[in-house]
Amino acid sequence: MPFMEPNRGSGTAAKLNDLPSIDELLRTQIAVRLDPVAGHSHLTTLARDAVESLRVDLRNQTTTRDDHSALGLLDEAANRLEAAWTAEQRSGTRRVINATGVIIHTNLGRAPLSPNARRAVADEASGYCTLEYDINTGKRGKRGERAEALIAELTGAEAALIVNNCAAALFLVLKALADGGEVVISRGELVEIGGDFRIPDVLEQSGAVLREVGTTNRTKLADYERAIGENTRMLLRVHPSNYRIVGFTAMPDIAELAETAHKHGILIYEDIGSGALLDLTQFGLSDEPVVSRSIRAGVDIVTFSGDKLLGSVQAGIVAGKSEIIARLKKHPLYRALRVDKLAYAALEATLGSYRRETALVEIPVLRMISMKKEEIAGRVGRFAEELRKSLPENCDLNFEIIDGISAIGGGAAPTSRLETVLLALTHEKLTAAHLEYALRNSTPPVITRIVDDKVLIDLRTVSESEECELLDALSHSAVQNPA
Repeated sequence: MPFMEPNRGSGTAAKLNDLPSIDELLRTQIAVRLDPVAGHSHLTTLARDAVESLRVDLRNQTTTRDDHSALGLLDEAANRLEAAWTAEQRSGTRRVINATGVIIHTNLGRAPLSPNARRAVADEASGYCTLEYDINTGKRGKRGERAEALIAELTGAEAALIVNNCAAALFLVLKALADGGEVVISRGELVEIGGDFRIPDVLEQSGAVLREVGTTNRTKLADYERAIGENTRMLLRVHPSNYRIVGFTAMPDIAELAETAHKHGILIYEDIGSGALLDLTQFGLSDEPVVSRSIRAGVDIVTFSGDKLLGSVQAGIVAGKSEIIARLKKHPLYRALRVDKLAYAALEATLGSYRRETALVEIPVLRMISMKKEEIAGRVGRFAEELRKSLPENCDLNFEIIDGISAIGGGAAPTSRLETVLLALTHEKLTAAHLEYALRNSTPPVITRIVDDKVLIDLRTVSESEECELLDALSHSAVQNPA
């Protein structure tokens, strides 16, 4: 007797026969609308996936749609096609409103650019530009010369160079200056900064030999002295970034380390991470080193980030002695790690604000850090009044004004507490998670945080120009119904 496939039911077979063809799906209104933006070839691929997913659901009887007619299945396939395209677009880089109160939010792109930096990127560097061209001579110019000169001027260093992030700067310095030699570092500074980026691993990959001194919480100058030998290339000081050891601690002053290094004819290198060009102690950031102070203390080479407290684009900045910078620029790694024209343009514009002494006003990160609680309270009060006016009567969205704490973020100043005022949201029909989801899926997405079953809005990280969009998103969420 011939083999017979098990009977899956004539109903399912009939439904499968009514599945739309790819051509039918591509002729729907949804597909016709998406074709110019998605491209016909890619849209065809998405259409095949949509029909196949519907086929699987029909076989497994897992469809949620009641209408299984040919027209109903065509409509469902078109909806799946549109959903696939929408999900794909949401996975790309999009502008969001950061209402979390985390100023340097790593997941949201860290430092927002200043208006001057945005204009420089869009107007000066997005087309042809003088990246390596000297207008005065009409000949080839030096890449990044202006930005590097500004860094040297603002930090008091003899020279500077720029690579694509601070990890790259650290690796370049160690590879070029300590490969095959010993690097002396305190055990308390063998940190993991984030994303599995560990200082001991970087030292190993650079070819340098790690010499640990002291203990986790206490390292003395004598510990460094005893570790220095014939093969020692440098003393390394690493700022702990996203953690602090408090209590019974000790660490030599950077000037003392510099004096010790130079007495033995070796280099002193400091990686300070966040890259504060200004003293931010008055705003509660008392434990963030200032680059110029390290240079004045005699440090030979300093590395720091461009997109943290400096407030610009992702970059690793190296500042220090001109002879050392020249050695780094000649190393083969430098060409692989250098930044592009957009980064140079943004950095030049950002550094220009520091030179004009207008950084606290013009650079968003510094503006947010320096905002006082009273200023934020005034904004929240005005915003809450506008929200109250925009909401329909007897709506399901409730809100109150409460005190709270903002965070610096980005591994900077983990112990700093910036007092703020928050808008705390609850909804009669939605859980806090559902309300957060609704705001996250608005246009533009509004990113919030949940504490004690309340969705919190911190205007410290929301610009005044974004308040209207935030108001629209909250007004729309007021009429949301649970899924």
